[in-house]
Order: sequence, then C-alpha cells, then structure tokens
Amino acid sequence: MRLIPWLAMQQLLDSALPIGGFSHSFGLETMVQEKRISTADQLERYAETMLLQSWATGDALVVKALYEAAEEGGDWERAWRIERLVHIQRIGSESRAGTEKMGKRLLQLAAAMHPQLDWEPLQAAYRAGACLATHSLVHGFVCLRLGMPLEQAVQGYFYACIVTCVGSALRLMSMGQTEGQAMIARLAALTEEGWRIADSLMPEDAYGNVPMADIMMIRHETLYSRLFMS
Repeated sequence: MRLIPWLAMQQLLDSALPIGGFSHSFGLETMVQEKRISTADQLERYAETMLLQSWATGDALVVKALYEAAEEGGDWERAWRIERLVHIQRIGSESRAGTEKMGKRLLQLAAAMHPQLDWEPLQAAYRAGACLATHSLVHGFVCLRLGMPLEQAVQGYFYACIVTCVGSALRLMSMGQTEGQAMIARLAALTEEGWRIADSLMPEDAYGNVPMADIMMIRHETLYSRLFMS
C-alpha cells in the first residue's frame, strides 16, 4: 500500500480520530465549573498559556527527543527518559492516566492503519515497561514513521491539543461551532511561536509553568458532577 505522508498526517490530526480525546478535558471542566473560564476570550487565553507554557516546553520536547534518537541511529533510551521526565510533571493523576490512555489507543490504531511500518521499537519498549506510550510520545513516533519533518510533527501535536481543548469547551460553555472553529484558526497560527520555543530547548530542559491548570486537574476528581474523565 502506497503511503501519502501528508494525507496520513491529516488523518492523524482529525478531531474524529478515535483515541479518546473527547473524554478528557485535562482540568478545563474544573475551570468552567469554578467560573474561572466563562467567556470565549478567557478560553482562548487559557489555550494560549497551555500551548506556550506546557505543550511547547514539555510534550513537544518528547517529540524532539524521539527525532534526535532516530538521527543517532535508534538510541531510544534517551527518548523514553524524556517521556518520563515530562510525565512525572503532570501533577493530576487523572491527567496522567488520560494521556497514557490516548497514547496507547493511538499506537494500536496507527499499527492497524499502517501495518507496513515498523512499530516494534515502541511496542517492545511499552511491553517491557521501558516507556509509558503517552500521547506525545506515540504522536511523535507515528510522525517519524510517516516521514514528517520535526517541525510539522510538533506543530501537529499542538494542533491536536488545541482541537481537544476547544472541542471540550464546546460541550462545557455557551459557544457555537463557528466561534470554536475561528478560535482554532487563531490558535493554530500560534503553533509557530510554540515551535520556536521547543526548538530553543534541549529535551532535558522540559518544564511546565501552568500552576493554576495543575490545581484544576487535581480538583477535577472531586467535582460533584462531571462530563469528562479528567
């Protein structure tokens, strides 16, 4: 089967991709219930902060570590270490579980969609407990196997996170589909700045600077009523 990389990438970023992203708000539900986010402008500022202070400085560096490992002949151990470094910085247990569930489902799906590609390094590492197969790690590995450049892989991850965030908000807030799509378009333009941040950092320098979001992720499990798993 002939692979068309850019179309395969589009399928990977489709909001309908069944990896469970629609089940997780990663603390956004708590923000809305506590009325810390009640308008579209506040939501957009929240997404911008997550992009530039969490996804770009943490998850993107997992993707970067994978590409650097591939350039060094497949020394994957460093990438697995960076994944754990980023993952243990997720304070909320629900959010840790959520990104693991999404990653494992994406790996299963990618292997079924493209069986001609070599998934064994990641699958074997997950079976052995060497890696956690979180969403960012699997996304990066899939992009690597599809032959996508690092910059596009990172920006694609940002886009997937943006779509998940806005999609969650559409179910939590009074906001229409047109307004949501316009917001996605504006936030997508910000992925270029996110890439510049990620490009300037070594994977070992990964960090997150979203303390309020972390607190909201922790509080989610004690909400009286919930639409989302995290």
